[in-house]
Amino acid sequence: MAAHRKPRQRSFGGHKARTAFTLALAGAATATAFDGTGQAEPNLTPAQVKAKVDRLYREAEEATEKYNGAHEKATAAEQRLKSLRDEAARKEERLNSAREKLGSMAAAQYRDGGLGPAVQLALSDDPDGYLDGAAFAERAGDRQSAAVSRVRRQLREIEQLRGSARLELTTLRTRQAELEKHKTTITGKLDAARRLLSRLTEADRARVTGSTTTGGGTGTRASRASTGGARDSLRTPGSTAGAPTARAAAAVSYAYSKLGSPYVWGATGPNAFDCSGLALAAYRSAGISLPRTTYAQIDAGRRVSRSELLPGDLVFFYSGITHVGIYIGDGRMIHAPNPSAPVRVAPISEMPFAGATRVV
Repeated sequence: MAAHRKPRQRSFGGHKARTAFTLALAGAATATAFDGTGQAEPNLTPAQVKAKVDRLYREAEEATEKYNGAHEKATAAEQRLKSLRDEAARKEERLNSAREKLGSMAAAQYRDGGLGPAVQLALSDDPDGYLDGAAFAERAGDRQSAAVSRVRRQLREIEQLRGSARLELTTLRTRQAELEKHKTTITGKLDAARRLLSRLTEADRARVTGSTTTGGGTGTRASRASTGGARDSLRTPGSTAGAPTARAAAAVSYAYSKLGSPYVWGATGPNAFDCSGLALAAYRSAGISLPRTTYAQIDAGRRVSRSELLPGDLVFFYSGITHVGIYIGDGRMIHAPNPSAPVRVAPISEMPFAGATRVV
């Protein structure tokens, strides 16, 4: 009678089990979602990818404006720190000069201090001359006292400057830490958006980023066609006639000239821009200085309603005032959308309108 042996069970702690567990961990890591949810990302439709990418771009743009603001403040703090250090160096030079003069006076006093005034008068061959000299010495003593007071005052001023410089340095380091934080956020969001877009076909990716035409051309050709059409419209008579001032018209013309330029976060031209960087550069070309960020630019002029818009007005979007474009008339604007699209013409209706301002 054949012996029936019970199959030998392997311990879960064996080699195969460890291998399976390792593979499971690797699979879980691979399935981690791009947006940090920690769950497997299902196969998304182009519409779902577009929604996720749009959200990532909005979040990146919000972080970009915070970065721009922190960069502006860091630059100002750096300039103030340099100014304080320069002023302290100048005062130290004056202090050293005053100390040298005071040292010379002290040495002279020491050399002449061996005889008292009465003895010097008694031994003097010219008592009248000595008395005149004594009066001069008294005045010299007053000058010495004043010189000591000046040195003390200069020391206090230098110490105050050094204290201010230390505070400014702390502020600068805080701003630099903010810059790094916002930079990490921006690059993370943009990397996630790129990964999502890379999963689409070229045609779907072009449709998602809005750079195709109904004729089925590639995104690049469509973008160039859009750019060329916008530039042609500038050449038609009266294309900036509705602008309220010559400077507003100049800003619009500059924006037209930059159609097709790439979006680069933190850039203010001349060859690449983010949204607020384009607005800043356009008005800078017209001789007007704008603040760096969208949430400061909206207060840089007179607020106007949507129905009052004229070419050159700045139009803002989203509740956090995180995007800006330059209005060109007919319900359209020129703006720097995001890293997947160059500077281009777009309807202002494509994003939630938040307000507008007329700079000049």
